[in-house]
Amino acid sequence: MQTTKELKHPYVIRKRGVHGGRPVITGTRIPVSTIIIWYKAGKEVYEILDMYPQLSPSQVHGALSYYYDHREEIEEEITLIQDEARWQKEYPPGKGITGTPKS
Repeated sequence: MQTTKELKHPYVIRKRGVHGGRPVITGTRIPVSTIIIWYKAGKEVYEILDMYPQLSPSQVHGALSYYYDHREEIEEEITLIQDEARWQKEYPPGKGITGTPKS
């Protein structure tokens, strides 16, 4: 019997240079965490497919499967994404692009 870490997830890939090596849906740049954030917010699979029409139902279910097999990792990623204090510190207000906007 395979352990969780040995299971294959054909619809999820990690690739250096794509979202910092975070797990994404194969053939896209859509992170698994993005799908999970929507799913945990109450979106059904068909609603996620409406938001991301380039995905197939198998890809969305594959992201969910990956999440359930790697819950701790994905939850940690979601926590970092949603840590507003961290983002405020890293990108403080008023530190954006300077100069006069072109009309």
